[in-house]
Amino acid sequence: MASSGNKNINAKLVLLGDVGAGKSSVVLRFVKGQFIEFQESTIGAAFFSQTVAVNDATVKFEIWDTAGQERYHSLAPMYYRGAAAAIIVYDITNQASFDRAKKWVQELQAQGNPSMVMALAGNKADLLDARKVSTEEAQAYAQESSLFFMETSAKAATNINELFYEIAKRLPRLQPVPNPSGMVLMDRPAERVARS
Repeated sequence: MASSGNKNINAKLVLLGDVGAGKSSVVLRFVKGQFIEFQESTIGAAFFSQTVAVNDATVKFEIWDTAGQERYHSLAPMYYRGAAAAIIVYDITNQASFDRAKKWVQELQAQGNPSMVMALAGNKADLLDARKVSTEEAQAYAQESSLFFMETSAKAATNINELFYEIAKRLPRLQPVPNPSGMVLMDRPAERVARS
């Protein structure tokens, strides 16, 4: 039985990154515990939800897995607008996907929710022999950009649950605001309101 101190938090989370970086595989591994070797490319975006219990709260992630193809880029703001968290995924065997991840980070920092929790995920960590992006390079970039960083492998199920759990722990603990529709809305943290 949940204690009265428990909070239910709905958090919109968006995955961004280059085509083929493994965004859909990361989500599928987290939500269904599955890995599909030859995943079809996402068209537009796919929606999933999954719940994580962390400390005093239950976080229900509403996950938007966006398409990596350039032609869908203009749709991305529709998905990251109002997101509480973002995972920017790159493929450790593909330098171009890391460079593209940096562009996503810049875009989110310029246009996203200012209190958004951002994670950089170096996916395909099981393919060490084909590595093109060093852990140190990605770690240094993440540090200077105020992101938290993890290398993951959707195939080997490495750090997938930990990635989402870490995001859940870092979400601002917001007070739920009731609204007439019955949905729980999130209030902005007080210090953000004061400064805006």
